[in-house]
Amino acid sequence: MRQPHEPVIPRAAEAAAAAGARAAAASADPGAARAAVGNRLDPWLAAYAERTRSMTTSEIRALFSVANRPEVVSLAGGMPYLPALPLEVIGGIAQRLVAERGAVALQYGSGQGEEVLREQIVQVMTAQGIHASPEDVVVTTGSQQALDLVARVFLDPGDVVVAEAPSYVGALNVFRSYQADVVHVAMDAEGLQPQALEETLTALAAAGRRAKFLYTVPNHHNPAGVTLSAARRPQVLEVARRHGVLVLEDDPYALLGFDGDPLPALRSLDADGVVHLGSFSKTFAPGFRVGWAVAPHAVREKLVMAAEASVLCPTSFGQLAIAEYLSTYDWRGQVKVFRELYRERRDATLQALATHLPEARWTHPEGGFYVWVTLPEGLDATAMLPRAVTARVAYVPGTAFYADDSGRRHLRLSYCFPTPERIVEGVRRLAGVVQSELETQAMFGPVLGGSAHVHGGSADAPGPELA
Repeated sequence: MRQPHEPVIPRAAEAAAAAGARAAAASADPGAARAAVGNRLDPWLAAYAERTRSMTTSEIRALFSVANRPEVVSLAGGMPYLPALPLEVIGGIAQRLVAERGAVALQYGSGQGEEVLREQIVQVMTAQGIHASPEDVVVTTGSQQALDLVARVFLDPGDVVVAEAPSYVGALNVFRSYQADVVHVAMDAEGLQPQALEETLTALAAAGRRAKFLYTVPNHHNPAGVTLSAARRPQVLEVARRHGVLVLEDDPYALLGFDGDPLPALRSLDADGVVHLGSFSKTFAPGFRVGWAVAPHAVREKLVMAAEASVLCPTSFGQLAIAEYLSTYDWRGQVKVFRELYRERRDATLQALATHLPEARWTHPEGGFYVWVTLPEGLDATAMLPRAVTARVAYVPGTAFYADDSGRRHLRLSYCFPTPERIVEGVRRLAGVVQSELETQAMFGPVLGGSAHVHGGSADAPGPELA
């Protein structure tokens, strides 16, 4: 037995010797060392950080490689219709930028973003009633990076994020990657329900848990297609303020409403309690990968430091190109072009659903890219997807938009990219698949009876159209 003051060097030496032996064995047979930490499929499996356990491959990713074929009508991806852009104008901007300012545009830049673009972002946000300083703005690599930065700054493993049900799949993936627990709050045709938010936050407090923030997409929601009503906006903020919960407002679709001016942003009603995220991906072009966050001063400083650690600085070329576009082109007129184009496609989608799929229910979006569809009782949109792709139509199943595997009766249709004619044909094909599923159900019984529930979630969760 080792005495109280006996040095531990011999045991350390033994450990070092063992490590040396393993290293020697590895030099003779590198595969043997890797086998000690991994397996045949992934030799580095045991070396990964614990948080990678929440990184899972989408069950529908493989199907989308088929869905991208031209014979398939894809109502899945939310891709802006870029042929409507003045591509010759953008090409001229890029050419002049390289020829006249290439030494700056192609160089490293500020971690917070180019000041000239931050000044213009402030002007863009005035349409939503946001009055901010360029110093409040952090430019990011798309608003997706802004989501990641906020999560990195605020979330520890096991923390709670409150989010609408359903919610944006990209945000759910970010929160999952930081090992947060997402607790969903019900929506209806007017958006997030303040009373449901109150009940959820109260229940969390009673359980000794506090939400780090509320994540919400208030305008033309992805995937639900609904908009948080003007009356509910101050109510949601009041509930969050009373419970000491920050609001993360993800708002890429605000300027793409089909009727009237945008509603006041949540940030415009509470500058100290809201981090507002915006993006040029939907109103201009996603290929530039430029978004932004507007945050209270102390939060902004943390976001800048996190951004510098992540990407050092956002693309100077993309920022300066967008700044030139905003200052020299009628970008508001271009947004109006997009709005009218998407309105036509929204109308085609709703009419096609009414004609070909009256058994279902759906939301009535007032802007944005998406319609949320509730299938007839007993159908499973996830199980149905392979048969839909075989019928040459694609969509995103509702389970992608829930953290608890709910939403099996739901699916998201995106109308932004296909032409109205293709949309009608896609819905017609989808209706044929649904009819086939209903016939199978009538013959063999409902599919959903044995669906698993996770964290109390329901495989037949209500959609936002069920107020």
